[in-house]
Amino acid sequence: MSLSIGIVGLPNVGKSTLFNALTKKAVPALNYPFCTIDPSVGVVAVPDERLWKLSSFSMSAKTIPAAIEFVDIAGLVKGASLGEGLGNKFLANIREVDAILEVVRIFEDSNIIHVDGKIDPLSDIEVINLELMMADLETVTKRIANIERDVKRGDKEAIAEKEVLAKISAALESGKLAKDAFSIDGHPMSINTDIVRGLHLLTMKPILYALNKKSGVKNLDETKDGRWEKLMRFFKESNAQYVVFDAKVEDELKEFDCEEKETFRKELDAEEGDGIDALISSSYELLGLQTYFTTGADETRAWTIKKGCTAPEAGTAIHTDFKDKFIRAEVINWQTLLDVGSYAAAREKGLVRTEGKEYIVKDGDVIEFKI
Repeated sequence: MSLSIGIVGLPNVGKSTLFNALTKKAVPALNYPFCTIDPSVGVVAVPDERLWKLSSFSMSAKTIPAAIEFVDIAGLVKGASLGEGLGNKFLANIREVDAILEVVRIFEDSNIIHVDGKIDPLSDIEVINLELMMADLETVTKRIANIERDVKRGDKEAIAEKEVLAKISAALESGKLAKDAFSIDGHPMSINTDIVRGLHLLTMKPILYALNKKSGVKNLDETKDGRWEKLMRFFKESNAQYVVFDAKVEDELKEFDCEEKETFRKELDAEEGDGIDALISSSYELLGLQTYFTTGADETRAWTIKKGCTAPEAGTAIHTDFKDKFIRAEVINWQTLLDVGSYAAAREKGLVRTEGKEYIVKDGDVIEFKI
């Protein structure tokens, strides 16, 4: 399953530094706007200790993690929806990804230029989201104009589509994201997904806000001044997800293993824990993904599926034929398998379940497909 997350934000907030830390792939990360023109793409392993425990349990020759794709997209600026600062190109790149990782700067450093000359993370978010909303409003307005003739002659499909478009247009004009047109108190309502999907709207995509701090300078999450309070209020009211990380520290630590990484982290006066791992895991969750495992002497692998997949649908992650040829699946939770000590013991105790076509795969299932 190939799903991608676009890294967006204003210039000089740490997008390319974050991308470097995520992918260990060198892209320019210089201190001036529009350093990144064409999007760089990197495939990133999803951190999952369950995979490695299963691999050790099976003494597997190979261990293959789940992965997601990150796309480093050049910085947006005010007026991007009107073509400012290569805006049309950037917005087209965002349109191609499945979700948005919006990098927001929460540190003050006079040596790193802010495009607006001040540090105000909520203002930065409003600038970016407004450009996305304006681009979407243009898309919706054009579509309404294109179907108006069919609406006037009473075409039922066109009338239904216009009703959906009118809801989206009203939301965008009132300063809301398109996805907010179909929610009550942050909870999604039933919508005609075919109509919405066909529009490829930017603000229908899920968004994860990545708050970039910097070791050794003033960070808003530490001072908790009015700017931080406004930001937290926005996240709460919009039911938005966010993570806090230090892109520079994570980039400097990317070559070290776990023990060395924590030692150097302390030397750099950074907080405990791996911000990058939390960010990757949150991005995976944002895409509505979950993991099941296959394990044996040859290989232990984490397979990526959408939440809610049936066993035959999950099998297509391995091979497309599995859905049609599916007979049954033998399933056990990863922790249960480790606790009991072996597949043989698990079968003796009746812990390996036989599941049919209607079974909804759970995160952490270890599965052997029978076809």
